[in-house]
Amino acid sequence: MGRSRKGRDISGWLVVDKPAGISSTAVVNKVRWALDAKKAGHAGTLDPEATGVLAIALGEATKTVPYITDALKAYRFTVRLGQGTNTDDTEGEVIATSDLRPDDDAIRAALPRFVGDIMQVPPQFSAVKIDGERAYKRARDGEAMEIAARPLWVEELSMVERPDADHVVLEMICGKGGYVRSIARDLGAVLGCHGHVRELRRVWSGPFESDDGLSLDDINRMARTPELDSFVRPLEEGLSDLPQLPCSAESAAKLRNGNPAMVIASDVEFGDECWAAHDGRAVAVGIYKAGELHPIRVFVG
Repeated sequence: MGRSRKGRDISGWLVVDKPAGISSTAVVNKVRWALDAKKAGHAGTLDPEATGVLAIALGEATKTVPYITDALKAYRFTVRLGQGTNTDDTEGEVIATSDLRPDDDAIRAALPRFVGDIMQVPPQFSAVKIDGERAYKRARDGEAMEIAARPLWVEELSMVERPDADHVVLEMICGKGGYVRSIARDLGAVLGCHGHVRELRRVWSGPFESDDGLSLDDINRMARTPELDSFVRPLEEGLSDLPQLPCSAESAAKLRNGNPAMVIASDVEFGDECWAAHDGRAVAVGIYKAGELHPIRVFVG
């Protein structure tokens, strides 16, 4: 028999305003310790030097993580013009320079080509797998790789400010799998001056906003206390992009056992992914078919 994981059966979301200089995994471990939680995970990695929203799922909420990772996210980032690095951020070595500094009009004119359905090549130093191995591991060994371009939906990319000739601050709203470092690199290439990310902040991720996030100092101060528990948000917030369908207690019992059950629906169509609720609490996520929900994820009541 496997060893049972220690900790409390606590479920929900804790929103962290991640500081620079720590990995997303380390933040998850800190939150798990502070809440004495049996199970925790994050909904979308941030690079160690990036800041902002890191949504931590606890317990049953980990089953809703895919709906947050698939949701739109907003980033504010500063691009350093005139320099390209091997990591596409300040952590790497400068590998190309230029004296050209495009004006504001040139930058604004270049941004539309990065909006909509685009193809994006991840950075050499990224977590994508090449022949079963993480790209960053091969890049650390000095290997230059051909990484296939991947589709990305960019809903919006706009110029916020121009602090000086060497820097431009941008905001981007995009879908799953976007690399801000690639946007900075490719924008620099289009402008003919090279570029890399100097600062990066995730402003919001799905329903979670950085203004609502706790700092690590807050978490350390409130660790192992009811005060920290009070900041845990309902797991249902991770389902905010899906239609909610009420159900009876009888249907809730069937759904939690993995069986189809009747739900009350009005504005959903056959084949839609929805979640059933009884007394306001999530029971299951499933596919709606002719008055019934066919569960694909069930939650412990």
